[in-house]
Amino acid sequence: MRKRRKILTVSTAVVAAATLPLLISPVVSAAVPEDDDESPRTTRLYAPPPDRDSYRQVARLAWRGDFRGSAGLLSMVRTPHAVWYGDETPEQVTRLVRRTAGSAGRQGTLPVLALYNVPGRDCGSYSGGGADGLAAYQAWIDAVAEGIGDSKVLIVLEPDSLALLPSDCADASNAEETAVEPRPEQPAAEDQPAAEEQTAAEEQPAAEASPTELPPLPDPDATTAPPTAPAASDTGQEAVQSTDPESSDSRPEASELLAPTPQKPQQAAAPGPSASQSPDPGPSAGQPSTLPELPPLPTPGSVTPDSVTPDPVTPDPVTPDSEDVSDTGDVDTPVVEDPETAARYSGINYAVDILGALGNASVYLDAGHAGWHSVSDIVPRLIKAGIDRATGFALNVSHYQTDQDSAWYGRLVSSCLAYADEGGDPEDCAEQSWSRRHARRWLRAHAPDDPARMKHYVTDTSRNGQGPWAPRPATHRHPDVQPWCNPPGRGLGRRPTTRTGDALMDAALWVKTPGESDGRCLRGTDGPLDPVRGTVNPEAGQWFPEQALELVRYADPAVSAFRRIRGR
Repeated sequence: MRKRRKILTVSTAVVAAATLPLLISPVVSAAVPEDDDESPRTTRLYAPPPDRDSYRQVARLAWRGDFRGSAGLLSMVRTPHAVWYGDETPEQVTRLVRRTAGSAGRQGTLPVLALYNVPGRDCGSYSGGGADGLAAYQAWIDAVAEGIGDSKVLIVLEPDSLALLPSDCADASNAEETAVEPRPEQPAAEDQPAAEEQTAAEEQPAAEASPTELPPLPDPDATTAPPTAPAASDTGQEAVQSTDPESSDSRPEASELLAPTPQKPQQAAAPGPSASQSPDPGPSAGQPSTLPELPPLPTPGSVTPDSVTPDPVTPDPVTPDSEDVSDTGDVDTPVVEDPETAARYSGINYAVDILGALGNASVYLDAGHAGWHSVSDIVPRLIKAGIDRATGFALNVSHYQTDQDSAWYGRLVSSCLAYADEGGDPEDCAEQSWSRRHARRWLRAHAPDDPARMKHYVTDTSRNGQGPWAPRPATHRHPDVQPWCNPPGRGLGRRPTTRTGDALMDAALWVKTPGESDGRCLRGTDGPLDPVRGTVNPEAGQWFPEQALELVRYADPAVSAFRRIRGR
C-alpha cells in the first residue's frame, strides 16, 4: 500500500512538472492593471526563452509538491526581460541578434538588448572582460548593427561604462571613498547617510528579515522566445510607480517615447513638472534633516549647490574632461584623463553613432543610479559620451534603488542635461542630496516645461521590490560589505511596461535577468564562501536558485500565477 502511494505521489509530481508550463503559459500576465499589454498605448515587450536551469528548478519544486513556488518562478522567468550580449565574436553576435530581432518581430514585441562588451568592463572584477581594444569593440558594434538591421529594438548600451570609468578603477582611494561597486549598481558616497543619521539607521531591523508568510504569486505577460547567450549582469522597495500629476497629461504615445532621435531641449525658462510623489515629502537619508531659510532664486551664471544648501557628500572627484573644469576654486582638482578612459568615451560615442543611425533603434546610455554619482558628476560624463545623439539614459541597471528615488534622480539628470544644452554649467544643477524644496525651486527656474524637449530615461525594476539592502554593521563586519552583490531578502519589482505614467520615463524594464548571480560575493574575504549567505555563490551570470526563489517570495507587487478576469 505504501509503495502504491509513493508511486502515485511521484507520478503526480512528474506530470505536474511536465505540464506546468503548458497549463500556465496561456494565462501568465502581470497582475498590475497598468502593465496590461492589451492596452493600445502599451508597447508589448519581448520575453526571451528562460534559462534551462530555471526550468530545472521549476520542475524540482513541482516534484517536491511546492506548486505555488514552482508556478511563481515560472511566471518570473517568462516575464519580458533584456537579452544580454557581450562575450560573442562579431560573427556570433550578428547571428544571435538577428535571431532575437526576428523572433520579436514575428511576435509583434519590442526586444530589449543589453550590450555589455566595452573594453575593461567591470574593472576586471566578477564580470570582467570585454573586447580586446577599441578597434575590436568597434567591429563588434558593427556586427550588432548588422544583426539589428531594420528591426525595432531598445538598447541599453554598456551598463556601468560611464558610472564606472577606467579612471575610477585606477584611483583605488577614490573607489573606496565613493563605494563604487564593480558593477553598474555600486552605491556611491551620495548613498551614505550623514554621520548623525548612521546611528539611527544601524538600529533598524536587518533588511534580510524574512516575512512570516509568502505573498501571493505575480503573473507577468510573457511569451516564449528562442535561446540567446546572455552576458553576466550585476547591476532592484516600493514598486508601484507614482505618476506626476503635472506631467501625466503631456505623456506622448509609447511609440513616440521610444523614438530613436528625440528632440533636443530648446530653452529652460518655464517651470517644469515635479517628480515628487507627495506634496512635501520629508528629506531622505542624504538630505538635511531640517530646511534652512530659502535663499534668493539662483541665476544660471551663479547657481552652486553650496549657495542653496550644503551638499553632505563630496562628489566623485573624477572629471570626464579636464578642459571642462572651471577656474573657480570650488571644484575638486580634476583627475587627468588616462588613455583607457579616453578610449571608453570614443567607444561609446562610436556605438551611439552606429546604432542610432539604424532608424529603429532607441539607445540609452548608462547613468548609474540615485545612490551612486551626483547629478553634476554624471551629467558631464553623459554629455561627453554623446547623449545629445542618443535617445536617453538608463538608471538602476542590476541594482535595487526604489522607483521613487530613480524617478526623482532621472528628472534631475534630465533637467540638468537640458540646462547644460542651453549653456549652463552642470556644477550649478540641483542635486539629489538637496532638499526637495530647494530642488523644486531650481527646477521651476531652469527646467523646460515640455518633456519632449528633455532627454528621457528607462529604469531597471527587476530586483527593487524591497529596495536596497542595508546590513547592520553590528551583524556584518566584513572588509567590503558589497551590498550590490546577491543581497539576501530582495524581491521582484514593478513588471516591465512602457506605460509608466511619467512623461520622462519611457519604460520600466527588467534589464537584469532575475535569478542570475552577481558573482561570488567574497566581500573582502578570502572565500570561497559568501560570508553573508554562508554558501559558495554561482559565478556572475549563472543561475542562482536560492536567490531566484527569494525574488519571487518577496516580490512587490506580489507574483500571481493566473490572470485576473475583469468583471468577476
